[in-house]
Amino acid sequence: MAGSPMSPVTGRTHLAAAGARAVTLRSLESTDRGDRITSAVFLSLLLLGIGIALLSLAAILVWSLIEGAPRLDLNLLTNGPSTVRPAEAGFRTALLGSIMVVGGVIFLVVPIGVGAAVYLEEYASRERWWNRLIELNIQNLAGVPSIVFGILGLAFIVRGPLSLGFVAAAGSLTLTLLVLPTVIIAAREAIRAVPPSIREGAFALGATRWQTVRREVLPAALPGVLTGVILAIARATGEAAPLLLVGAVTFTTVNPGLFEGAYSTLPVQIFNYSSRPQADFRVLAVAGVIVMLGLVLAMNSVAVWLRNRFEQSW
Repeated sequence: MAGSPMSPVTGRTHLAAAGARAVTLRSLESTDRGDRITSAVFLSLLLLGIGIALLSLAAILVWSLIEGAPRLDLNLLTNGPSTVRPAEAGFRTALLGSIMVVGGVIFLVVPIGVGAAVYLEEYASRERWWNRLIELNIQNLAGVPSIVFGILGLAFIVRGPLSLGFVAAAGSLTLTLLVLPTVIIAAREAIRAVPPSIREGAFALGATRWQTVRREVLPAALPGVLTGVILAIARATGEAAPLLLVGAVTFTTVNPGLFEGAYSTLPVQIFNYSSRPQADFRVLAVAGVIVMLGLVLAMNSVAVWLRNRFEQSW
C-alpha cells in the first residue's frame, strides 16, 4: 500500500539487488578498462611492427638505388647478359622471361583459382568426403616450401606425363601450382564475405544459382579476389628456387619462347650476377633488384587499378 513503510524483507531484497548491481557494474568497468589497456598496447605493438617493416623496406630501396645507380640506364633493359663485360651486361632476356612466365601464371591461376573457389563456396557439399579432402589439400599446399613444387614440376611437368621439357611453359605451370592455394583461399574469403541477402534477393527474383553467382556474387567479391591475385603475382615474380629445377638457366643470350628454347628470369639472373666475385657484377645485381621491383610494382598497379575500379562500380 502506498505510503506504508518498507518491510524488512523487501528492504533486504532491495539492498541485495543494489549491491549485486554495483558489483556487476564495477566488474564491467574494470573489464572495459583492462580491455582498453590491452587494445592500446596491441595497437602500439602493431604500429611499431608496421613502422619497422616500412623503415626496413625504405632502407633496402635507398641502399639499392645508391648502389645500383651507376647501372640504372636503358642498356640495363636492352642488353643481354655477359660473363666478361659487366659494364655492358643487362637483363633483356631475363626480363622477357619473367614477363612470359608470370603472364602464363596469371593466365592460368585466375580462372582455375576463382573457379575452384566458386565451386567450394557455392556448389560443394560439406558432407561429401571428396570436398573435405580438397579443402584439406588446399590448406596444406599453402604451407609447402617452394622447392617441393620445383621437384613436383620436374617430375610431372618437365618429365613424366606432360614432358614439356625445360621451357618457359613448364615454369609457368610450376609457379601456378605454387600460388594457386593463395588465390583459392583469398577468393573463397571474398566470396564468403558477400552478404547472404544478395543471394536470397536474386533467388527470390527467379535467378538461377549460376546467374546469381555470375551477376551478383562475383562482381561483389572481385576486389577481394584481385587482392589474392596481387599477392600471387608478387610471390611468383620473386621465386627462383623452383624455376632452377624446371629449366631456368642462369645465362642465356637468346630471347625465350613459351614452348621452345632456353629461358631465364630476373631472380635467377640476379642470383647469377650476385654470386660472381667482381664488384661490377654485384652492382649489376643490385640494379637488377630495382628492375624486378619495378616489374612487380607495374603489375600490381594494374591489379590495384582494376580492384579500385570494380569497388567504385559496385
